[in-house]
Amino acid sequence: MQKKIAIIGGSGVYDLFKKAENISLKTPYGKVDNIVKAKHGNNEIYFLPRHGPKHSVPPHLINYRANIYALYKLGVKQIFATNAVGSIDLGINPGEFVVPDQIIDMTKSRQLTFFEGTASFSFDDKTKRDGVVHLDYTEPYCPNLRNIFVKAVEDIGEMVYTKGVHICSEGPRFETPAEIIMYQKLGGTVVGMTTVPESILARELKMCYATLCLITNYGAGMQEKVSHEEVVELFKQKTKQIKEIMKKIIATKAVPLDCKCKV
Repeated sequence: MQKKIAIIGGSGVYDLFKKAENISLKTPYGKVDNIVKAKHGNNEIYFLPRHGPKHSVPPHLINYRANIYALYKLGVKQIFATNAVGSIDLGINPGEFVVPDQIIDMTKSRQLTFFEGTASFSFDDKTKRDGVVHLDYTEPYCPNLRNIFVKAVEDIGEMVYTKGVHICSEGPRFETPAEIIMYQKLGGTVVGMTTVPESILARELKMCYATLCLITNYGAGMQEKVSHEEVVELFKQKTKQIKEIMKKIIATKAVPLDCKCKV
């Protein structure tokens, strides 16, 4: 049975395959130009750099709806995302990985849903969603995909935390020390800028979604200074490990279908 999965993140994993093609799709929400399609056996793998091919789109301006809709039209059923995040827990250090299980949405201006009264979607299970949809978001990340991520990280010998609360801030600026203190009091583990609405939109279209967070820095006030250059540099240092993790993900033969992502 053919498997179609997507990997959403930055660059660094596209050269896993010698043969790949660039594709573009027009969607009701805009055009998506930067999808890379590759084959692994009988399976199709799609890579989508959420910030654009040259990291030119800031987090609050990413066309999340177009991206997720494009993957839906391509027949993708599982999405494995990656995020560079800051740790707001001094016990979790830069260079380590977290596979979060919960989200706190602190965004302000993003389009959070496909369902604003007129949209209609049909699915392989012969169901449809339309009108206004009130989504069950008890498990914001697919537990089965989370388990696959955890095993892949453990298999290459890297440190991984199997749970965590992912705070999603608006960006593109980094947080203030006061905001970090607030997020800590709310129970946050890491803070990033892109898991919302990406994970929400995937769930609305009955796609399984999980993310692997690489800790690139501590939150503001927990270290002397936070800079984008620091984030990029640590991510580069971990590119080899991220590639190895993604190889494990792609080689996974079967993903259990007993989750509630499609309910």
